[in-house]
Amino acid sequence: MNRDVPFKVVSGANEEQLEPVAIPPEQLSAQALRGVIEAFVLREGTDYGEREFSLEQKMAHVAAQIEAGEAQIWFDPNSNSIDIVRSSERGR
Repeated sequence: MNRDVPFKVVSGANEEQLEPVAIPPEQLSAQALRGVIEAFVLREGTDYGEREFSLEQKMAHVAAQIEAGEAQIWFDPNSNSIDIVRSSERGR
């Protein structure tokens, strides 16, 4: 077995679950923020209605929502994932 290969420890059923953490966008570099927004926009199932928008337009729309406080960036330490949700869904 190669010990240099990183692996993820799967938590047991009795392990304590940590609460998701809100990440203020100003704590991210411009490049990291762009990467988070781009990953969010490129996910399958993201629906923007009948009108088609370019990737840049979609990203600008999400960035504007984050800047206006209408959407927040959340990190889930249990799944090691990041998400963007409307502020109303998490409670401001």
